[in-house]
Amino acid sequence: MSLFKSKSSILITCPRKIPPYLKNEILSLGFPLRSEFISAVETEGTLEDTMKLNLFLRTGHRVLYLLKKFRAANPDELYKMVTKIGWEEYIRKDGYLSVSSSVNNPSITDTRFANRKCKDAIVDRFYKKYGRRPDSGPGRDDAVIYLYWEKDRCSIYLDTSGAPLPRRGYRKIPFMAPMQETLAAATIIATGWNGEGNFINPMCGSGTLAIEAALIALNKAPGLLRDNFGFMHIKGFNKDLWTDLRNGAEREARESIKGKIIATDRDPQAIEAARKNARMAGVGKLINFGITDYSQTFVPEGGGIVMVNPEYGERMGEIEKLKETYRGIGDYFKKSCQGYRGYIFTGNLALAKYVGLRTKRKISFYNSTIECRLLEYDLYEGSKKA
Repeated sequence: MSLFKSKSSILITCPRKIPPYLKNEILSLGFPLRSEFISAVETEGTLEDTMKLNLFLRTGHRVLYLLKKFRAANPDELYKMVTKIGWEEYIRKDGYLSVSSSVNNPSITDTRFANRKCKDAIVDRFYKKYGRRPDSGPGRDDAVIYLYWEKDRCSIYLDTSGAPLPRRGYRKIPFMAPMQETLAAATIIATGWNGEGNFINPMCGSGTLAIEAALIALNKAPGLLRDNFGFMHIKGFNKDLWTDLRNGAEREARESIKGKIIATDRDPQAIEAARKNARMAGVGKLINFGITDYSQTFVPEGGGIVMVNPEYGERMGEIEKLKETYRGIGDYFKKSCQGYRGYIFTGNLALAKYVGLRTKRKISFYNSTIECRLLEYDLYEGSKKA
């Protein structure tokens, strides 16, 4: 049996609070659910199945195919166990590999040491068998190995994604501190947006929310935007199957949507970056960009989603200024967005109180280490608190 047809556990990592959305994606693709963790979901399948997961998942970070689990109390035991894995079945002897890890072991103070020990075990096995070693280094554009080491429990995976999946390939100009693509997709999925109504995104920055909204509305697989994944560098990779998967995904994508997507920012440089990123994503013609203050953003009739990601504020002077911004967002929602569902994504709930509207839902997310909320508002005449 081809290695690509052998079933194993597949662990898909993601940020905290995103597993419920990732789980639904995995189930919708026809995969079973084995376990759900704080920042990962476990399913099962073959290496061929990892192609489909990498192609279609919007909220996952890494698709990890389990090779072996074992016990190792220290680096020497780790080395010994890793050398027992048949790496020559997966990696070309003239190939390239890198190792990344998550380590919580009392004998390790620097994960780079664990990475190096794991890498040494792999290349030394090759040297004993063939008299030569594969190249290795930090680059993630070839074969990637992932080590999970918790106390004395080790799991060794093939990282079939290579570069993390949030790196869709379209964000060539990030501009300031953009929201990660995975997080943007999860927050949009949480609103229920599917392209039927309008999607309005004032304060769009580099356009990540608007672009992810367009990809979701078009049913366009995010993996179509990338030309390199870790599974492509594993021995036995079926290029014809991958081509068929891509062609099928392209056929399933829509060419247009019913609603409008409008994205604005008062900074011309932000809009320039957003336009270029949208073109790279293949959705440039689908998004109406404009240079204007959020409060002047046009809201067409027909309803839909209006979503704002304002600054959170770190210093007292910034927070005082932002109070007026949050008040202004509340006024904009009330005066201009009747018939829409309004959303504010923020890491500062104290500032959110100045919006002055009653929240329908508060959905938890994490932006890196910052605990955030996606606040939902039903917008209709007289919705503002007295």
